[in-house]
Amino acid sequence: MKLKSQKDFFSGLLFMSVGAAFAWGASNYSMGSGARMGPGYFPLILGVILAVLGCALSAKAMVVPTEDGEKIGKFAWKPLFFIILANLVFGVSIGGLPLIGLPPLGLIAGIYLLTFIAANGGEEFKLKEVAILATILSLMSYLAFIVLLKLTFPVWPTFITG
Repeated sequence: MKLKSQKDFFSGLLFMSVGAAFAWGASNYSMGSGARMGPGYFPLILGVILAVLGCALSAKAMVVPTEDGEKIGKFAWKPLFFIILANLVFGVSIGGLPLIGLPPLGLIAGIYLLTFIAANGGEEFKLKEVAILATILSLMSYLAFIVLLKLTFPVWPTFITG
């Protein structure tokens, strides 16, 4: 059978594999019941729903015709590289890297680094816009995670706070 939409078919396969991985990972935890949910209940249900959605999407891709078959384009390596790098740098900024003696840089510095690195993955980089975005994200993250949720992780670099 010929695929009518490559994008939908492979997106469905990705949804099915991620959903199956979540459901399989959740099987190591106790499920509980609908009234008293255990730690594995939500990831299992979410994984099953994601896998079913992927099946429906892949089935649609084999049945419903599209204009040009919605071919998959070339792989965008630059955005992928910068987005993954930004997330890794953010994780190191929040937790530090004890293996090499790097202390945590804190939430604010981590968000600035994340924003500036991730912005390099786009088509154009405008310093002023990225700085404004980083400032707004830092402020909103501080309010949400530190003030409202009262999470305890470093906000500022340890060399500033001591």
